Amino acid sequence: MPQRVAITGSTGLIGSALSAALRERGDEVVRLVRRAPTAGDEVEWDPSGRRLDPRGLEGVTAVVNLAGAGVGDKRWTPSYQQLILSSRVDSTATVVRALVELGAPVRLVSASAVGYYGDRGDEVLTEESAPGDTFLSDVVRAWEGAADPARDAGLPVVHPRTGLVLAPGGGAMAKMLPLAKAGINGPLGNGRQWWPWISLRDTVAGLVHLIDHPEVTGPVNLVGPHPDRQVEVARELGRQLHRPAVLPAPAFGIRLVLGGFADEVLHSKRVVPGRLTESGFTHTDGDVASALRWVLEQA
Repeated sequence: MPQRVAITGSTGLIGSALSAALRERGDEVVRLVRRAPTAGDEVEWDPSGRRLDPRGLEGVTAVVNLAGAGVGDKRWTPSYQQLILSSRVDSTATVVRALVELGAPVRLVSASAVGYYGDRGDEVLTEESAPGDTFLSDVVRAWEGAADPARDAGLPVVHPRTGLVLAPGGGAMAKMLPLAKAGINGPLGNGRQWWPWISLRDTVAGLVHLIDHPEVTGPVNLVGPHPDRQVEVARELGRQLHRPAVLPAPAFGIRLVLGGFADEVLHSKRVVPGRLTESGFTHTDGDVASALRWVLEQA
């Protein structure tokens, strides 16, 4: 049966692709916007003020909450770190409050991130693994915790902990691809850190899968079938572009350019999608070569 799905962050990289995929299969999409609505599929909300009229969610079968300031968009000043935290907690709390007041059995897919795990070297990380001790680890715990009132009210809540999304024209590839084309996309730091990549099309398909399976609750690692070391991702990208991928970027230089966000580039997260695959999901891109090939075909 067609569903009515409300989405926050619908203009972002993942949100726009998810909206298109849901409409293509016949679902109705309701977009939450931070201004007066200009189209029939829009509902106004104010996450920073924690205002959302529950009547705007009447009839929805699921809400996908993707709102939050980009972690790699700006340098991590103290004020921007506060925005990273507050934008996620406030948006989640706003959606949750409206759903609890609505009192309908709505599925909540509330975004999260593999930043939860911190820097863990070669340790294989599942949904049962302990959190790390980084800034983003703290953010993710608060972000997921903001949905507790929905859980307490009996709503089926899932947290897709998304990895490094490989996408044409956005995300990490927006920074990696120009360097790779110039032949300077080599190891970052020592290059041995594990990157939990996932293609954008598998990210969207995974979110649709979670919308359709409300029995799956709690954290779910939304990553590719297996992670690869950063240098392996760089080499594969260089191979497909017929460019070298050998010039390293030293850790101190990355930190100089990226500030606090550099740790997320240099940290190692060997995250596996245990609960996602156990729930019956099959990745389209089974390895990083397939994911990068798809990205380059779309770019």
